[in-house]
Amino acid sequence: MATRMASHAINRSCCKYARRRLARAFSSNGGKTIEKITDIPLSKPIPNLKSPQYSVSTNTTHDTHVTVLDNGLTVASENVFGEFCTVGVAIDSGSRYEVAYPSGISHFLEKLAFGETSQFESRDQIFQNLEKHGGICDSQSSRDTLIYAVSAERSGLPTVINVLGEAILRPKITDQELEETRTAISFELESLQMRPDPEPILMEMIHAAAYRNNTLGLPKFCAEDNIEKIDRNVLYTYLKNVHIPSRTVLAGVGVDHAHLVDLAQSYMVKDKQPIWLENEELIDKTKKMDESLSQYTGGVVKVEKDLSNVSLGPTPMPELGHVVIGLEGCSHKDPDFIAYCVLNMLMGGGGSFSAGGPGKGMYTRLYLNVLNRYHWIYNATAFNHAYNDSGLFCIYASAHPSQLRELVGVVIKELVNTSGNIYEDELKRAKRQLQSMLMMNLEARPVVFEDLARQVLAAGERKPPMYYYEQIGKITADDVKRVANRMLRTKPAVAAYGTLDKLPKYDDIEGALATKEGTLQKRFSLFR
Repeated sequence: MATRMASHAINRSCCKYARRRLARAFSSNGGKTIEKITDIPLSKPIPNLKSPQYSVSTNTTHDTHVTVLDNGLTVASENVFGEFCTVGVAIDSGSRYEVAYPSGISHFLEKLAFGETSQFESRDQIFQNLEKHGGICDSQSSRDTLIYAVSAERSGLPTVINVLGEAILRPKITDQELEETRTAISFELESLQMRPDPEPILMEMIHAAAYRNNTLGLPKFCAEDNIEKIDRNVLYTYLKNVHIPSRTVLAGVGVDHAHLVDLAQSYMVKDKQPIWLENEELIDKTKKMDESLSQYTGGVVKVEKDLSNVSLGPTPMPELGHVVIGLEGCSHKDPDFIAYCVLNMLMGGGGSFSAGGPGKGMYTRLYLNVLNRYHWIYNATAFNHAYNDSGLFCIYASAHPSQLRELVGVVIKELVNTSGNIYEDELKRAKRQLQSMLMMNLEARPVVFEDLARQVLAAGERKPPMYYYEQIGKITADDVKRVANRMLRTKPAVAAYGTLDKLPKYDDIEGALATKEGTLQKRFSLFR
């Protein structure tokens, strides 16, 4: 009790002292104090109080700077606000360039990235060097691009460029790393077959159907038969022919451009030569670079498989048959690229039981006309794949195998209807959704890096986000109908997976897409 009273007395005396100090500080006459500072009304300023200095709002634009070094390496940067940076290398490489090699090299290189190099004895040593600057690294491959990226503090930029130079120019690719990579790829292929959602498999199949196993139709995942065929000689030969400076962009977000150029000169031009040039026994000189243009052909790829027992737990998943119907789209260099993107958002789609909130796209055509109307359809989603010289627009759908024919009919009708009336409210909604998605994605620094690297790699420059924002706003209903008609004039590509007894014939699908109604021809059988 005594302690509490003493504490109360101390607090009371401190408050009195503070009030006296405050009154003295705001006194209008030096030593004389105001009896009660609370007597000053809120409508009047406190006497002798210094005016606050407010920060000035400025509209700062972060321009993209691009420099091409003497050896052909392109350096691009954008200096944004923040203490961290994302820097990486984008290479014009991927599964489309594996025509003369066993398919799956890019899959191997993605797994082998940031492994043992001439300077670093192990992947752990690379991680330890990056962790000193709060850094993380990653690698991803696609059909036409291979990316190595690092995010770290700005102060660690020399370490980051050194690591990137070692990773892309001087990987050792040891026997142990190869065996570990083969094991990882085998496990990944096995897990793909066990997934209830076979979307990655279907995307592989639809590309194979659309491009007849040439360029963009070559598999992104390593085939099981090729796992043992890919060795150090194959990998180094591919690196020597494809991973050359003129096909490479070093991009950085949150870095000074001049500093980045100096570091690139030091760690990627002067001090580091590719390891495969030091030892010619590592490569096969007979292999050459293949730069064939992609050729869209259309066609069908089917995989018959019993999916009745696919499940991730004790409760079995519903048995589904999966189908993808695609048509030729356009490249990202095509003037109609933006219109195709708007059409993709207009179609939208998703799963019947997927979670989501505002902005999910519940008013897109594939939700309104397909998922909300046909209870037996499990999934319906539109995709727009754009590459350097071609594109693929497709709809992926799934339902019970007994209703595959009806499912294909619904998808065909939606594709055909894209060339019909485009209503003002749905077009406006699709454009707004695409604009918001663009801007929200570019709030993340790694996404800005990838956008910068891919644009400079493809076109030598980066167009600002507002350019695309404005171009999206200019798209009209006539633009969407024009690209839809252009798309419908191409041969269809069809991929089907599961129990396919009820799948219509390819000729029937092609014929239905050529009609105004998009109706499948009815077939009668005496033996049903």
